Amino acid sequence: MEQQGAELQTGKLSCPICLDLLKEPVTTSCGHSYCRTCISNHWDEEEKNHIYTCPQCREKFIRRPDLKKNTMLAELVEELKKNRLQDDPDDQRFAAAEDVACDSCTGRKLKAFKSCLNCVASYCEKHLQPHHESAAFKRHKLVDPSKKIQEMICSHHNEVMKMFCRTDQQCICIFCSMEEHKDHNTVSAAAERTEKQRELQESLSDIYKNIQDRQKDVELLKEQEKTINLSADQTVEHSEQMFTELIRLLHQRSSELEKEVRSKQQTEVSAVRALREKLEQEISELKKRDAELQQLSHTEDHIQFVLNYSSLSAFSVSTHSSIIHRGPGSCFEEVTEVVSALREHLDNVLSELREHLHKVLMEDWTKVCHTVERVDVLPSEPTSRAGFLKYSQKITLDPNTAQRWLRLSEGNRKVTKMDGLFLIPSQLSVDLNHPDRFSDWYQVLSSESLTGLCYWEVEWRGVRVGVSVAYKSISRAGRGNECRFGFNNKSWRLICFPKSYTFIHNSIESPVSGPRSSRIGVYVDHTAGILSFYSVSETMTLLHRVITTFTEPLHAGFSVHGWHAGSAELCKLK
Repeated sequence: MEQQGAELQTGKLSCPICLDLLKEPVTTSCGHSYCRTCISNHWDEEEKNHIYTCPQCREKFIRRPDLKKNTMLAELVEELKKNRLQDDPDDQRFAAAEDVACDSCTGRKLKAFKSCLNCVASYCEKHLQPHHESAAFKRHKLVDPSKKIQEMICSHHNEVMKMFCRTDQQCICIFCSMEEHKDHNTVSAAAERTEKQRELQESLSDIYKNIQDRQKDVELLKEQEKTINLSADQTVEHSEQMFTELIRLLHQRSSELEKEVRSKQQTEVSAVRALREKLEQEISELKKRDAELQQLSHTEDHIQFVLNYSSLSAFSVSTHSSIIHRGPGSCFEEVTEVVSALREHLDNVLSELREHLHKVLMEDWTKVCHTVERVDVLPSEPTSRAGFLKYSQKITLDPNTAQRWLRLSEGNRKVTKMDGLFLIPSQLSVDLNHPDRFSDWYQVLSSESLTGLCYWEVEWRGVRVGVSVAYKSISRAGRGNECRFGFNNKSWRLICFPKSYTFIHNSIESPVSGPRSSRIGVYVDHTAGILSFYSVSETMTLLHRVITTFTEPLHAGFSVHGWHAGSAELCKLK
């Protein structure tokens, strides 16, 4: 009864248009309530007829009514949502927006437990029971719930895509394999999964090994970091102790020097003061004698003059000063010179200390640099042909990309352009208007996309043959540079001439020196952004290397000069 009451209450608070709980409920003048967005969208569609109706009672309004929020209904809806969360402990079983919902549930849908590739539908545990119990569903393929299950259906035949076309690198259905992909290299999706799983395991093994190597290098760098920090801390601590002791000693010597200078100052000043007082006394007596003699000189009585002069002339004063005159500040010049010499000596000691500290730190930094040089941040490029052959990959050319005057042969591994311009009969059976085909430039791309570490070799003949890599998104129609290998930012090309090479990317040409060879090796490290071209004979010689950032998977490509015979063949590598 409680459940029925809850369902009844939910029905009354549902929008008649979207059938879900009211969101921002509004009420029309006829008394019916809707979500504001739902009724607004409904009236937007009727606006061209200038007549607005109620979806329930069909009452017509000449003017578009103003909508006002129904506060009471809004409160009831919020209360119902709270009660639902509290009363329904299994609420998490229901599908949210980010979940895959059961296609068989009505009303509020449960989360899907499995998706069926045969039924092209997803089911909760309840609706999945027939697949477990009925013999009719025993052969159906169940997978984890997926929102992309419709992408597994062929848009042309409405069938599950259980095949894989290796020529076009795409999933197809059984009917596609018998029609447009009839002559292509097709296998079951399971077989392709097995092959890709093997490649995946190899990649995972390489990645795991690289991780282990890098972890060892990281630990080594951590130890180097600890060594540097410890050395620096010890050096700073030692220098602080040394400078603290030096500062203490300087303060002590400064205090002792101050005492010596002050003592000397007191002695010298006392002597100067005693001498000064003596001189002042002599000056006073001389002035007194001078006054008496002046007075005597004015005596008119000759007898008095003679008598008095004899008594006055008996006083004698030294006419030479015993004072040694010194320039200003000369008393302690020797002390100043000694302190200056001490400062200069300290400067030399500190300079030597700085040089020693710099040397110690640079030695530690050199150790770190050597360690970093030993760390392979990215896999290093092989140094021998045997090393390159470990990354050799089987590559075939895509007939749907070949310009109509080009002929593919040797299992789509060789492209040939004959002298002159004539349609090659073997190409008449292909779709000349295929959207992937180069319409004007004599070019062709590989069927396989290239990621990770790849290596292949090309045997070329002719006057001018281009060995290239390009993104699949390169343009195909027209004679513009956006379609031409090497003349845009989506392709890289090494042009092979009988006596020289030229590399071109984004319309920038660079002459390439190296031994002439009819076989070119191409190495790609997609992750590291490395593209290398090699001249292959008895030895391998690097012709040109590109270091960039690849933003898409690469495809091998070839181009031949339009007016001369030429060919390029992907070599079978052991």
